[in-house]
Amino acid sequence: MARSVTVRREAWPIKGSFRISRGAKTEAELVVVEIEGGNAVGRGECVPYARYGETVASVVAEIEGVSSEIANGMTRHDLQHRMSAGAARNALDCALIDWQAKASGTPAYALLNLPAPEPVRTAYTLSLDSPDAMANAAAEAVRSFRLLKLKIAGGEDLARVEAVRRAAPAARLIADANEGWSPDDLIRLAPELARLGVALLEQPLKADADGMLEDYKSPLPLCADESCHTRADLPRILGRYTYINVKLDKTGGLTEALALVKEATTQGLRHMVGCMVATSLAMAPATLLTAGADFVDLDGPLLLKRDREPSLVYQHGLILPPSPGLWG
Repeated sequence: MARSVTVRREAWPIKGSFRISRGAKTEAELVVVEIEGGNAVGRGECVPYARYGETVASVVAEIEGVSSEIANGMTRHDLQHRMSAGAARNALDCALIDWQAKASGTPAYALLNLPAPEPVRTAYTLSLDSPDAMANAAAEAVRSFRLLKLKIAGGEDLARVEAVRRAAPAARLIADANEGWSPDDLIRLAPELARLGVALLEQPLKADADGMLEDYKSPLPLCADESCHTRADLPRILGRYTYINVKLDKTGGLTEALALVKEATTQGLRHMVGCMVATSLAMAPATLLTAGADFVDLDGPLLLKRDREPSLVYQHGLILPPSPGLWG
């Protein structure tokens, strides 16, 4: 069946600014792919990420470079060998799954032999800020969300976590350093975070400098984010982390993400499902990864000034399954 492929750039304003250890941004720059054929249109969305050497232009060029092959029938399984993991492959992989679901009239979860998605509780992310500002944000967020994710970066981190804990004493907390800690920070601060009841510490050290974790006895569970993209990373991170953060833009789509979760589980690793700051179109495929996840962090659209329509429905800290009109 003949298909056509279109790709476009989009920019979505963020509420205020979103700051992590590497810097701040005020809009989400996205790439959206549409695959059309047989009266069906499949869509996928990705977030080019400079940390991984991606730009909007480079991701668009990658997609355009395989568009004719996609139009001529390349499958998502072929795509895994044709393209490297990353944002471009993610958009195409998710668009192909969505197209197949719509063309066949079969929900994406059924195509992938997965259970039907159910409502799932998500974290809400607090942008890196002063302790007082993060405490104020926590006090507001905890009205709807029982799980809060704190962006940290060294420096005032202990004061930040203490302030959030005072503002949200019953909340479950994840602390995410985005590679912003030194080994000394880890040794000094990890016991304090454990004392404050932080449930998970995400990527404290730089991905190329986390070898010390093999001999480090952490007082709280550690999660690999920048250190784990695909199954190829598992041998290196075993013994360093107990969790992995699975993000579609890192794995290069839902196809590899599902394989990663399966393989990681056999290796004794647990997982969380994460996201970039993006619209509901980027979150919807990731909801199929949430069965068996200990933590879910799919709050990207909540950080935007507005979302696309149709969108995911968030109710009292829960994400409801996506409608077919959105994806899948």
